[in-house]
Amino acid sequence: MTAIETALRELLTSAPREALPMTYQQVASALSLTPPRTIAQVTQSLEQLMREDAAQEKPFIAALVVSRRGEGLPAEGFFELAVALGRFPADRVLHASAYHAEFQRAASERRQHQS
Repeated sequence: MTAIETALRELLTSAPREALPMTYQQVASALSLTPPRTIAQVTQSLEQLMREDAAQEKPFIAALVVSRRGEGLPAEGFFELAVALGRFPADRVLHASAYHAEFQRAASERRQHQS
């Protein structure tokens, strides 16, 4: 795990519940990432965390990060990877409800970590 991935997991695990979900830009700022490609750094790190969470059969902590313009949903890459990892249905119509369920699982997992 890279330093950014470690810091990102820590940020999402320890962020106050009312601060969630965070946007990609908020995450980049909180991690003090600098251009170029700050959002790309965030998304690549989130995708790696998704792979790790899938391998460990844990909720996607990446579900706690959304796009500023995505109506409260993550960017398309989140859904593509979730489908590829076998965690979300391929039918795009079901993605929003699958995401909301995953968000709740990730939020619950955080509470268990914080106890």
